[in-house]
Amino acid sequence: MRHDEEQPLTGGNVSDGVVRVGDTVRRPTGPWTPAVHALLTHLHDVGFHAVPRPLGIDDQGREVLTFACGKVVWPDWFSLVEPPRRLAHVARLIRDFHDAVEGFTPPANAHWQVLVPADENDIIAHHDLAPWNLVVSDVGECVFVDWDGAGPGSRLWDVAYAIHGFIPLSAHPDWQHRDAAARLRTFADAYGLDEADRRHLIPLLSRRTRSMHDFLREQSALGTQPWTTLWAEGHGTAWLNDAEYIEQREDQWERALLT
Repeated sequence: MRHDEEQPLTGGNVSDGVVRVGDTVRRPTGPWTPAVHALLTHLHDVGFHAVPRPLGIDDQGREVLTFACGKVVWPDWFSLVEPPRRLAHVARLIRDFHDAVEGFTPPANAHWQVLVPADENDIIAHHDLAPWNLVVSDVGECVFVDWDGAGPGSRLWDVAYAIHGFIPLSAHPDWQHRDAAARLRTFADAYGLDEADRRHLIPLLSRRTRSMHDFLREQSALGTQPWTTLWAEGHGTAWLNDAEYIEQREDQWERALLT
């Protein structure tokens, strides 16, 4: 690819206007962009490099980020995180991010785009830590992308969402794992959850998943894109089915986490 050649990047639910130029990604900006760039800069400054590095704004007013070279895990490369050791690596990476962000002080005028507010606000969370936002390189290095939705949240809010995607806790038969409970335990152990957090997490797993259904339903009623289209395509139903699947098996998750 020539340095000035633009290659549209597709595959995500919100990817309009996102292009690759050489070793960079160019994306539309929003009121949240300065705060997100401050967050990503802080993470690199404290040694957490599993995120894109912000490189400023280009002459078309787009944000410029380093391009993460590799394969996006969801849906075609989920095998990259299926082995327990790789799942544990993802959990430790999320813990490293949460620890690294503890020392971050947002800009005084920070504006965040938090689509689904968390139950608590103890850190600046990603809010979409999932296989569709994880890029794995050929040598196994991981980068979490799509930080536009970062903002005030909690560790467990991020963890509950990540567990839904990376175990996964899915009602769809193509994605169900017979060893889902064991994978949940692997994730919790690798992240380092204590007993109190594990007890808090169990009901949060379904609540965080159901919150995505509720968000899409509300945005569809308002006619807000791209959420209206996603609702019409059945994404809301999928999130609701997953939430019910999780709720019906809470005793399994409790045994996995607490015994």
